[in-house]
Amino acid sequence: DTDVLWLRNPFGRLSSNETEDLQISTDYFNGDPWSEANSINTGFYFVRSNNLTVSLFEKWYSMKDNSTGKKEQDVLLDLMRSGTFRALGLKVRFLDTLYFSGFCSNSRDFEAVTTVHANCCRTIVAKILDLTAALRDWKRYKFSNRNGTAPYVWSKHVNCLKSWSP
Repeated sequence: DTDVLWLRNPFGRLSSNETEDLQISTDYFNGDPWSEANSINTGFYFVRSNNLTVSLFEKWYSMKDNSTGKKEQDVLLDLMRSGTFRALGLKVRFLDTLYFSGFCSNSRDFEAVTTVHANCCRTIVAKILDLTAALRDWKRYKFSNRNGTAPYVWSKHVNCLKSWSP
């Protein structure tokens, strides 16, 4: 997505296991990288091109094009919940928000985080304002001496929170 800040090279945090077909970010990570109970987010995903993933994308995009009122992420979530990942034999790794963070669930560790996604946010204006704040937080962290005892925390995503109000 274009609403994802890449703070570091995220590829080093991806599994190099060639048997994994899809690695995908989550809104909330439940601690199990194999659990379909994780809430997927299509802000960041890595796909190994093979017959299984080609089949998934063909199914996903044909359903997306015929699903009025649903975003592509909603359609993929429906496919996962209906057992399509298992039926296709896909091996899917769900990414930890510690490394692949977002506004739904901030990374707890500035040393580990690689990306920040403006998920759980409704408007472009709110995303831009809160991503700008996240970038400011990151720069403050990167240019500090980091010898203090206080942990760094992300600014509250106030614009995104407000974007849900009528």
